[in-house]
Amino acid sequence: MSTTKPFAISKRMVWEAYKAVKANRGAPGVDGQSLEAFEGNLSNNLYRVWNRLASGAYQPPPVLRVEIPKRDGGVRCLGIPTVSDRIAQAVVKRHLEDIVEPHFHPDSYGYRPGRSAHQAVAQARSRCWRHKWVLDLDIKGFFDNLDHELVLRAVRRFTDCRWALLYIERWLKADVVLPTGEREKRDRGTPQGGVISPLLANIFLHLAVDQWLHESFPDAPFERYADDMIVHCRSQVEAEKMRQQIGERLRRCKLELHPEKTRVVCTDTLRRNSETKPFDFLGFTFRPRLARSKAGVIFLSYSPAISDKAGKGLRQVIRRTWRLPRRTTMSLEELAKMINPALRGWIQYYGHFRPSELGSVLRNLNLSIRLWAMRKFKRFKHKPQAAMVWLGRIAQRKPALFAHWEIASLVPHPAVGR
Repeated sequence: MSTTKPFAISKRMVWEAYKAVKANRGAPGVDGQSLEAFEGNLSNNLYRVWNRLASGAYQPPPVLRVEIPKRDGGVRCLGIPTVSDRIAQAVVKRHLEDIVEPHFHPDSYGYRPGRSAHQAVAQARSRCWRHKWVLDLDIKGFFDNLDHELVLRAVRRFTDCRWALLYIERWLKADVVLPTGEREKRDRGTPQGGVISPLLANIFLHLAVDQWLHESFPDAPFERYADDMIVHCRSQVEAEKMRQQIGERLRRCKLELHPEKTRVVCTDTLRRNSETKPFDFLGFTFRPRLARSKAGVIFLSYSPAISDKAGKGLRQVIRRTWRLPRRTTMSLEELAKMINPALRGWIQYYGHFRPSELGSVLRNLNLSIRLWAMRKFKRFKHKPQAAMVWLGRIAQRKPALFAHWEIASLVPHPAVGR
């Protein structure tokens, strides 16, 4: 470590941050430099990042705003930092994370080491069986509306590290380059897509919501994944009161609940069907479903499975992005190689709870593969059943060719084509 620099940031810290950025990949920022291009002169580029960070001279470049279509027809705006800036942010994130992690609430699951969305969903499922009402919270434009001074005040509750505070303030104030090329100044918010942003969100919400809830309403358990959160209540009256109290708390933190998306939901399967409602959490829909006990007794459970919105999104990928029927120049093996990485991710995530509910999505994929066969091979033209029988035989010989064929109930079958 250099003793001539004002800030105690070592080259090892920058190297470890680079490895974390490399593992996460990511698109180029405003300078257009890819990770591969950055690695073309890796030693000098990393030295430049370290030298500027350790000397206090590092100035973040603008972030590139990218608009991602949402399923509801709107867009989600992501802020993409440059590769160098992602590495610099990772240096601060790794330093700060070690300090704040021990203080975070155990029911905060988002972007934390050793925690996952599946853990949050499993905990929510367990608590829905014991608490008959849920407050499904939605913070309106959370990442876009964070107050900079309140964020910095929250970070100062955990550290007085000069260089961490200095660079966090600079990142909060960094300009944004719009898709039109116009440069825009920011006076609030932290861009989704930044390495440091999820940690800042967790720090802010820990103090604004988690700790406050724990102290003020110790009998109301919750699960939070970043800004996605549900609170379990014992009655509708309690849930409505909680909604009002959390709304007032967020207003004091210069945020607000989304009036349409924040809902009070009954999860009691013993009530009439008209009273028990579903809700979505982290891509899963919770609703009454038939289940079998260990003793073999069928009962009505309130449990999660892939949501309709998530299923629709996967079908759109199959139909609009992959467009398998048009890829007749590719072999079946090449198709599998192209889509298997995404398929495995779908099965690993959405198949964690009630994997059979993935059936309709993956059957839709089988139909696309069948149509590919009908267009590629003349002998299957206008013969969908014959094409599916052919695929079924291949699936029996090579059940691991496509990732979803490894699920026995989803192996292509002639009946699917009828």
